[in-house]
Amino acid sequence: MTGLFISFEGIDCSGKSEQSRRLVDRLRQAGYTEVEFVREPGGVEIAEAIRRILLDTRHHGLHDRTEILLYSAARAQITAERILPALAAGRLVVADRYVDSTTVYQGHGRGLDLDFVQAVNRFATQGTLPRVTFLIDLPVAVAQARQQRNGLIKDRLESEGDEFHRRVRQAYLQLAAREPQRFIVINGEQDIAAISAEVDQHLRQRFGLQV
Repeated sequence: MTGLFISFEGIDCSGKSEQSRRLVDRLRQAGYTEVEFVREPGGVEIAEAIRRILLDTRHHGLHDRTEILLYSAARAQITAERILPALAAGRLVVADRYVDSTTVYQGHGRGLDLDFVQAVNRFATQGTLPRVTFLIDLPVAVAQARQQRNGLIKDRLESEGDEFHRRVRQAYLQLAAREPQRFIVINGEQDIAAISAEVDQHLRQRFGLQV
């Protein structure tokens, strides 16, 4: 049996993390006990150590090239240590962010050369891509209002200005338009239950998952 790799993407406070965790819970409740949940950056000891460096607000001097290499190092570790073995064993893998985050945040947000970004991505992932990516789309102003309302403390990337986050959102939408066979764009302004229902519907129709 071949495993199935599902990822969730979106700007910060879009609700993607909530949806990825809820999907894992629903899959397990439906009897899919072999579900691997991963988050980026992090998910394994080495990647979690890198995560602490990347998100620390004291590290505003982090160079853009250093940033992409650190994110990619964390991704290379979790891909080799957890994702590829799980897929080889026929398991379901659900990821809260994966390689598309680097394409949009470091490529479009930071303005790094996209050919360089794609080369680093391929090396870190060993060419691995999700079979389906749910993009939870939300306007930047709505996401920021949600963050303020919930009293969330911003990490280093979340502290970037509005224009940075607008570039990231637009890049996500452009990426989804270029890869419609992989991306499912979902309106993140819906309530949590409606978004979850839309995710489940796509998984039932496309992959036959009984969720």
